[in-house]
Amino acid sequence: MSEADQRRGKAARRSPSLPTVIALAAALGAIAIAAVIAYFQIGGTRIDGEGKTIAAFSPAVELGGPFELVDHNGRTVTDADFKGQFLLIYFGYTYCPDFCPSELQNMAVALDRLDRLATKVTPVFISIDPERDTVDAIKDYVPHFHDRMIGLTGSAEQVAAAAKQYRVFYAKAEDPGSTEYLMDHSTFVYLTGPDGKVLTVFRYNTPPEDMAAVIRHYLNKSS
Repeated sequence: MSEADQRRGKAARRSPSLPTVIALAAALGAIAIAAVIAYFQIGGTRIDGEGKTIAAFSPAVELGGPFELVDHNGRTVTDADFKGQFLLIYFGYTYCPDFCPSELQNMAVALDRLDRLATKVTPVFISIDPERDTVDAIKDYVPHFHDRMIGLTGSAEQVAAAAKQYRVFYAKAEDPGSTEYLMDHSTFVYLTGPDGKVLTVFRYNTPPEDMAAVIRHYLNKSS
């Protein structure tokens, strides 16, 4: 097992378990429903990557736009700070027990497969749990997945505004008998172009090699 995989595994183990199996089942069910809702909001058609059909979708509506958040170093950033860059964005939270670590690892592996082209793409993790995901928590979390990953958090209002730009669903799933909670949320990965608009959307658990093929397609297209 590589050092990077060990770091990613550590990040996954960091997350607390739900107090009851029932609460976990309910949360996973809500996530599945949210994913279906988000899919029909986005729609679109399959695109081609290196000669084969890839499970990535061109959005039927414009996604992406202005936001103001705080990065993992405590610096206020806006969408303007990323203009001219390709971004690979995932909305999640550091206490996520499975979906987030898995998808962030897929993103990291996809970037590794791009070799030198990977420097043209910045991986971004945006928290949808600002109540717990402080700057320090984000700073501790993102290096487990990729050394160039940027973690973003902010106030509840800032996070809500950013999520709205990408039509991200999220909601707190609380257990009345516990102080712990999970966050239900959609699980898409977004590839944005230099203008900040979403080029394509990857469904949950898209194989890293497929993700890399589509990203390479857009990078080559822009050169």
